[in-house]
Amino acid sequence: MPNTRIEQDSLGELEVPENALYGAQTQRAINNFPISGQAMPEAFIRSLLLIKKAAAQANANLGCLTQSVANAISDACDSLLDSNTLQLHFPVDVYQTGSGTSSNMNANEVIATLASRALGDHVNPNDHVNFGQSSNDVIPTAIHVSAVLQLEEALFPALNHLIEALETKALEVGHHCKTGRTHLMDAMPVTLKQVLDGWRDQLEQDLERLRHAKTQLGQLPLGGTAVGTGINTHPDFADAFSLQLNSLTGQGFTRASNFFSRIGAQDNAVALSGQLRTTAVSIMKIANDLRWMNSGPLAGLGEITLEALQPGSSIMPGKVNPVIPEAAAMVSAKVIGNDTTITLGGQSGNFELNVMLPVIADSLLDSIKLLANVSTLLADRAIATFTINAEQLEKPLAINPILVTALNPVIGYTKAAEIAKAAYREQRPIIDVASEHTDLPREELKALLDPAKLTRGGF
Repeated sequence: MPNTRIEQDSLGELEVPENALYGAQTQRAINNFPISGQAMPEAFIRSLLLIKKAAAQANANLGCLTQSVANAISDACDSLLDSNTLQLHFPVDVYQTGSGTSSNMNANEVIATLASRALGDHVNPNDHVNFGQSSNDVIPTAIHVSAVLQLEEALFPALNHLIEALETKALEVGHHCKTGRTHLMDAMPVTLKQVLDGWRDQLEQDLERLRHAKTQLGQLPLGGTAVGTGINTHPDFADAFSLQLNSLTGQGFTRASNFFSRIGAQDNAVALSGQLRTTAVSIMKIANDLRWMNSGPLAGLGEITLEALQPGSSIMPGKVNPVIPEAAAMVSAKVIGNDTTITLGGQSGNFELNVMLPVIADSLLDSIKLLANVSTLLADRAIATFTINAEQLEKPLAINPILVTALNPVIGYTKAAEIAKAAYREQRPIIDVASEHTDLPREELKALLDPAKLTRGGF
């Protein structure tokens, strides 16, 4: 058994591992919640430490803490943020008390231990590190801050990278025409530029919606303390805190216009999750289109060939699978599932406090991380590297009976349908059948049925 020491909190004494930086309240949470073995995400813990540092300096500026104590707290936060073993000090399970009090006190205790050692005097987890704060406003603030930072640092750059990859690929292969498909059935022709531009536009809309959702998260509830009234908090603390946090992060956080809504509800997190879900749906559509276009190589569409990244079967030699689009589809499924969790979590705003904060934080950050990582992979190992199988694009297009649609304005829908059915039945090019069943010169038919022309619309 590891050596232990005795720590004390308001419930009494408790054994804690001798070398642990945390204290009794963290240990109680470890004992109480042996559920998943999954700690809070590192991005959340880092944001929690930034909050504690900014709060300490704000309180010092307001005369609520001595500058020496505030500096000791700030230095402790910095040392943790620079540590390679950060997560070792924050073992509390995601599935804990719904307010996240255990995680808040975990941070308070760890910071207090390091600050006390550096200062040579006692720094109290509650009276100093947590001064003017409550778990009830700290944890919602950490959700907002961590989500904003991860959007800016991870997801936005990844989506922009994927958008740029689509733009580059459109310039490279966009001139190719292919059979369009509706209901998975042959339809009018499209160019690969139109296909790729459609995907790009989906992602640009996703990015715009995510940026709007991020703006709503910029209003922080810190300063509302326990229920939103600001009890035991300096009246200028919320504004002073935002200034300090913005100095640390380079963001534009502000105090919430209403503390009660940001503490009692998690509507902004739910809204962001909804936009992450929409982005996942876009990624799923792109991934599945790539899989279909790559299918074969002999019995499928075989329009493109994705980069061969690994053997595709343990029993069928030579088989190669579309592994990156498959991974992207699974990420999309997980994000959609996370959104359901976050939605249900958002419904647990009971009176003045939401009581599913930890799982909301974990699911939200998980979705952001997964989408960021898979967007980069999709850009670099699928979009940028697929090649065109020109013959597989051109051969089906030349005999596609749907091309007869271009003759509708000239010969009418009924006559065109007869020609299409005959061409399909006889497996002959539409131009040959149309030459036999109309008085139109072949050169005119050739111009009317030109696939490239048909991708530009009009008559």
